[in-house]
Amino acid sequence: MAIGSAIERGSQIDVFDEHGRTLFSKARGSGHDNGLLGLAGSTTVRFGSTGYTYNEDVMTLCAKAA
Repeated sequence: MAIGSAIERGSQIDVFDEHGRTLFSKARGSGHDNGLLGLAGSTTVRFGSTGYTYNEDVMTLCAKAA
């Protein structure tokens, strides 16, 4: 199953498969610059000064200073 889309709603980011089913949800974070950064087969979310990339199984693929 692959990531199809993601949407940021208030303080939550919801990630969906290509059929619109929810794969996972993550808190956005409270900082001004926190939130959904990108989507391309994985999802990148910023928390503080770090960007985390997750796959469809909510496994962290990488964490980098943002």
